[in-house]
Amino acid sequence: MVSFTQSERRASLGLASVFSLRMFGLFVILPVVALYANSMPGGESATLIGLAVGIYGLTQAIFQIPLGRLSDYWGRKKTIYLGLLIFILGSLVAASADSLLWLCIGRAIQGAGAISSAVIALNADLTRDEVRTKSMAVIGVTIGLTFILSIVLGPVLDSIVGLPGIFLITALLTLVAMVIVCFYVPNPTSVDETGDVAPVKLTIILSNRDLLRLDFGIFSLHGILMAMFVSIPFILNGMEGDVVSWKFYLLVMLSSILIMLPLMMVSERFGYRKFVFVLSIALITLSQFSLGLLNLGYAGLAVALIIFFGAFNMLEASLPSWVSRIAEPNSKGTALGVYSTSQYLGTFVGGVAGGWIYQQYTGQGVFVFCAVWAALWLLVSMSISDNKRISVS
Repeated sequence: MVSFTQSERRASLGLASVFSLRMFGLFVILPVVALYANSMPGGESATLIGLAVGIYGLTQAIFQIPLGRLSDYWGRKKTIYLGLLIFILGSLVAASADSLLWLCIGRAIQGAGAISSAVIALNADLTRDEVRTKSMAVIGVTIGLTFILSIVLGPVLDSIVGLPGIFLITALLTLVAMVIVCFYVPNPTSVDETGDVAPVKLTIILSNRDLLRLDFGIFSLHGILMAMFVSIPFILNGMEGDVVSWKFYLLVMLSSILIMLPLMMVSERFGYRKFVFVLSIALITLSQFSLGLLNLGYAGLAVALIIFFGAFNMLEASLPSWVSRIAEPNSKGTALGVYSTSQYLGTFVGGVAGGWIYQQYTGQGVFVFCAVWAALWLLVSMSISDNKRISVS
């Protein structure tokens, strides 16, 4: 197995830290934002609560491709600084919000700092093809661990500083991310940073069927996640009083690792990437049908969520690596911009749809909706190519 150089190790760990610090701000509010929004003026509407959860994804979706292409021309690091500053501004607005409308505005500004594609593209610039999958796996696993930690810490921090305090912590962590980009992450020397070679046309990226299947995959993964978190806090709160606590989420998230790690080993070590990809989607589909059609108690809910998050963390770690294998060197920023746009568009659609469905059909309806969505994704995924690299030209 090819090892990292010192520069590649710094790039992988540094960018994984940047991703994690920023994604922490997205994930940490999931267990508490719906309940907090419900207590604000205008919070009696589950649809508006869903908008507060998901509007971050709308502005992310709008700006991912422009900032991805900007990073291809203007430079990765400068684009990342710009996005992080916008994210800080949105966090401050959200922290000071005194109504659901202003909470939505703050979340929308946060989303405009859409740097995911630029960060992933910078990682691709700083690593060789032979270690890129491993590098992306480092980022993916770090995001997965951040997800676990943030879901567990969300209720704890909410009880100490409240949601406004969580947004302020998010702003401070984003400043730390900027310092890491400046002083720890190596400076790229690729043609993408200098702008000597123009990126390929967007139409070429959008015509590649396997890239589109992966884009639909991340759209579905985060859409289902956001729809679920419109419903889950209320369901848990109704089952056992103050059950939206770190104990429940700690049990679910740590147990999900026992599913994620074997899947990752089979995918990366033994090369069964497509098999694990399809199996993970099947597990998500199973978990959603179980939640929607079965009358699960506390233990059953925990088991279904363990299955879901085990598969979720596997897919979250592997999907961007697959995209980076397919895209050509001078198109990574754009291809990953489309990918990230799809991810956050899913966040928006899932949040809003989840809120509306919860208001009309309660939590069971949300899970049935997610199950049908996952089943459609499963059908789409079965025809994806398992080639190591596919040209976009």
